[in-house]
Amino acid sequence: MDARDQAGSGRPATGGGTPPKGFLYGLGHWCARHFVVVIALWLAALAGLQIADRLVGGQFSDDFTLPGVQSSEGVDVLKAHDPVAGGYSSQIVLNRPSGPLTQESSAVNSTVAALEKLPDVLSVQNPLPPPGTPPPTASSSEPNTGPLSTDGETAYVTIRFSVPPSTLGTGYLDGVDSAVQPLRDSGVTVEYGGPLGELARPAPDDRTSEAIGFAVAVVVLLIGFGSVVAAVMPLVTALVGAVCGLALLGLAASAFTFATVSPTLATMIGLGVGIDYALFLITRHRQNIMNGRRPADSAGLATTTSGRAVLVSGCTVIIALSGLWASGVTFIGKLGLAAAFTVVTAVLAALTLVPALLGLVGRRIDRLHVRRPVAETDAVPDTAPGVGQVHGTWHRYAQKVEKRPWWFLAGGVVVLAVLAFPLLFIQLGHIGDGADPESFTDRRAYDLISTAFGPGANGPLTLVVDQTEVPTGDRSALASQLEKALANVPDAAKITPLQTTPDGDVLVGTAYSVASPQDERTTELTNHLMDDVLPQAVAGTDAKTYVTGTTAAQVDFLDIVSSRLPVIIAVVVALAFLVILVVFRGLLVAVKAAVLNVLSIAASYGVVVAVFQWGWGGPALGVSGKVPIESYVPMMMFAIVFGLSMDYEIFLLSRVREAWLRTGDAEASVAHALEITARVITCAALIMVSVFAAFLISDNIVVKMLGLGLAASVLIDATIVRLLLVPAVMTLLGRRAWWTPGWLDRLLPHLDTEGEGALQQERTTAPGGTG
Repeated sequence: MDARDQAGSGRPATGGGTPPKGFLYGLGHWCARHFVVVIALWLAALAGLQIADRLVGGQFSDDFTLPGVQSSEGVDVLKAHDPVAGGYSSQIVLNRPSGPLTQESSAVNSTVAALEKLPDVLSVQNPLPPPGTPPPTASSSEPNTGPLSTDGETAYVTIRFSVPPSTLGTGYLDGVDSAVQPLRDSGVTVEYGGPLGELARPAPDDRTSEAIGFAVAVVVLLIGFGSVVAAVMPLVTALVGAVCGLALLGLAASAFTFATVSPTLATMIGLGVGIDYALFLITRHRQNIMNGRRPADSAGLATTTSGRAVLVSGCTVIIALSGLWASGVTFIGKLGLAAAFTVVTAVLAALTLVPALLGLVGRRIDRLHVRRPVAETDAVPDTAPGVGQVHGTWHRYAQKVEKRPWWFLAGGVVVLAVLAFPLLFIQLGHIGDGADPESFTDRRAYDLISTAFGPGANGPLTLVVDQTEVPTGDRSALASQLEKALANVPDAAKITPLQTTPDGDVLVGTAYSVASPQDERTTELTNHLMDDVLPQAVAGTDAKTYVTGTTAAQVDFLDIVSSRLPVIIAVVVALAFLVILVVFRGLLVAVKAAVLNVLSIAASYGVVVAVFQWGWGGPALGVSGKVPIESYVPMMMFAIVFGLSMDYEIFLLSRVREAWLRTGDAEASVAHALEITARVITCAALIMVSVFAAFLISDNIVVKMLGLGLAASVLIDATIVRLLLVPAVMTLLGRRAWWTPGWLDRLLPHLDTEGEGALQQERTTAPGGTG
């Protein structure tokens, strides 16, 4: 059956007239009339990208460096003077509850010998003392930090690799498993800690989260709009767009290194915006169909109106994600890039695949329904004067806001302030292995080391003193100064004596914290050693000092992120402000959007701090105890949330401006826009919240943190901000909301975000029609 016959079947249209002109109208109209071609192209792209991803797609890894920071420079110094000591270390933890591990010395020695033969291994430390050497004894003055516990039942084997273990691939674990098999056969418990343990984690599987999000979305759409086809279509197009975007990300990963959390993050964002974008177009289309328009014409009109808002919104999200590059950290910038892949495909699917499916179903879109189908509003039109001539529940609510705007504004601000209060006590840090599920081998290794050697043994700090430029005769005095300085350092459980490298030019020691690597005391110890203890000890000499190791690198990363966060916030807010200013040509509207979005993000930060850092409900989410906020999560949340919140801002303000340009009545325009967008924005927000919240079942704590933060922010934004603050502020601003200085208005480009030109053209050519 030809597409134009399909689109034209059913009752005759009542909204005739000359179709609006423009690229987006033509795109939507063409896709609706040639739906077979468009759907075939999308299916071919879907299959082709999947095949290409499986054949040449890359792997994801958390291997990244921070050039220019002291921890990286310290590693470089070690590599230059002692390549073995400068390698990348990981631990294999052994535990034998039935007796000392010395009784299994043959199996331990066999394992160490097998590990030394593995590729990319520089050295392997045997935890057992040489024959004839007594085992370690307990000491109240100096705790035992390994590698063999005082009771002899727990030990850890330290392996140093020439490359980061996370880059070796999961297949490398087969050789490690074979090497430790003699110990397991002897009844010794073997767990992998550090990077090896992270490599051994089960691969993330987001299918359960996706299924939960989709199930909730179907229920929300059926209850909200009644139409079965209209409920399923956004999910189909969002899924197709997300899968294509993830395949593109996989192909990009073959050339560039992306973090392991990248696919999950891209899935969350892609599904969320994909469903929303499709929903906005489909809802506008269905309202056009109910008003009597032909399906192909309706699809074109929906694309040139709501489709423009989708395009602007998608660009805003991508701009916000691009702002992450202002951090100066490639790792963070690439996380934004990963999410941008699925945002782009979501926009493309909304502008092409959605109109094609609308052309396919024609007027039958509401044939299957569970209740009386509704689109933008279920209000009954009447002949009373007013914008849009509708007086539904949301219109009456908007009128209540207009009567007491200060009360609604104050109430919304108070709620946001209460939610944001925990933000004042935020502690940024790194989430250690101790917060992982007990089913993970790195968590079990962490617990064994903590019990036997203290929590600080999980994150040792390597102290490096480069005395290359120090005269040989002065090096003994320098060593004495360092020994005195490193005695009785606060929060240090133990600092080993400094040893020289084989060439004698570098001193190396190890410091152990009294607390876990993620504890704030460990961060303070690292900074104290880095900024005070070591520099003061070598003052007056040409020696250079460094604190390196995994924990030190994490502290350096934290310092960078903390210093760049204000820059990220400023860049993202400025870019979003400019987008709103250009789109809506209202200076105060742009200021209002930026301020309210910052407030809503602060409130979502407060929720995350209360749950994870304060532990309010954390155990129920599978988080073991209280954890700091992962250092880059606030930065990621700000960019993502600011971009997503602009979705609803743009869709709501687009309809307000559309009515304002038509009537010049500021208050009535707000009521009209709230009336026709509240249902779709509420449903869209509920769907996005369900998609994000579904990722709380992930085993990855960072994913849980992002899922909760994004879900909370969308919920706050769609309720408190859109339903309380925006109508109140817009009412108080009145006509001033759309004021722009003449000189600025002349500088700004003219953008038609909701197709006002198309709607005006349609009203001119078909006075009786509705869009």
